[in-house]
Amino acid sequence: MEQLSLSIRITGLLALLGASLYAIGDVLLLASRANLDDYPKLKPFAKLLSDAEKMVVLSSNRMMWGALLGVFATPLVLMGFWQVYQGLGGAQTWAVLATVGLFGSATVIGAFVHGTFYYLGEYVQALNKVEESSQTVIADMFARHRKVMIASYGPLLIMIVIASSLFSVLVATQQTGFPKWMAAVNPVTLTIAWMLVKRILPQFVRDRTEGAGFNIAYLAFFACTTFTLWN
Repeated sequence: MEQLSLSIRITGLLALLGASLYAIGDVLLLASRANLDDYPKLKPFAKLLSDAEKMVVLSSNRMMWGALLGVFATPLVLMGFWQVYQGLGGAQTWAVLATVGLFGSATVIGAFVHGTFYYLGEYVQALNKVEESSQTVIADMFARHRKVMIASYGPLLIMIVIASSLFSVLVATQQTGFPKWMAAVNPVTLTIAWMLVKRILPQFVRDRTEGAGFNIAYLAFFACTTFTLWN
């Protein structure tokens, strides 16, 4: 039992590290600003880019590390869901497995989505560099890339919403290792909370955390699970 308690603590701390690295990766990839007026080659594609034009100011190294940090952090986040599995012990087995399985599957898909932002940024920069006669080729590649991302995001979000709902229902209605107040704490509710809190934060904080909201929510979630299961 003591060994299990130690494992729960360690995996919780590793999950906190993983969520932090993911959030840093988000910032490296997405926390930037660009005025389309300064990039006339991109202006005809404003609708297609839909705010992705801000990646034109990022260096390839920054985008590379932004993508890799999230991908390499994925196993650490998965360890956090092993901790959640242990904390839900005592609840109905099928429901616990469904909850953790959905969280884990979403995390694996999320690693793919996160990593592909590197290529999205490269397309944006190529679109700004090539001759206008070649831009259509890059724009078509960008459009296909967006379709792949949308196809990945859909199932990912559905899985997270269902898993978060199951987690809250299990904590609220069954005997688990989590206190009942944890029923209000899951990645979805914490993402909503972050969106509300962000509105009152200074502008420079909002700018520097651009795109990292979901992983900030994961960071807060694992902080709560680790705190409540520490003993």
